[in-house]
Amino acid sequence: MLTGMARLLVVKATAGADAPERCSQAFNVASTAVTAGIDVSLWLTGESAWFALPGRAAEFDLPHAAPLPDLLEVLLAEARVTLCTQCAARRGIGPGDVIPGIRIAGAAVFVEEIMSEGARALVY
Repeated sequence: MLTGMARLLVVKATAGADAPERCSQAFNVASTAVTAGIDVSLWLTGESAWFALPGRAAEFDLPHAAPLPDLLEVLLAEARVTLCTQCAARRGIGPGDVIPGIRIAGAAVFVEEIMSEGARALVY
């Protein structure tokens, strides 16, 4: 665990099955940070928005990568997971459709998180 000032890592996942390595990296880095004791906020945007739906992470396959459902489980237990409002709307995903524990929020919340003191943001 890091000592000193509280730190937040905000990871924005923009890729899904369309760019599997980039997608996997986002989930892997976010879950690794969580296990290291860092406060993490994962944003599901673009094609990664589909992973907010039950069962969708299980459909993702990338050789030699940690299983996405396992990484998502860690993140849901220990981090904040947010689905982009516009990304959800474009895909017809509503609040009742998402996995319990995933919130839907927009750009104002994202900006608030990345501008908080000690925050770092990564976009994949």
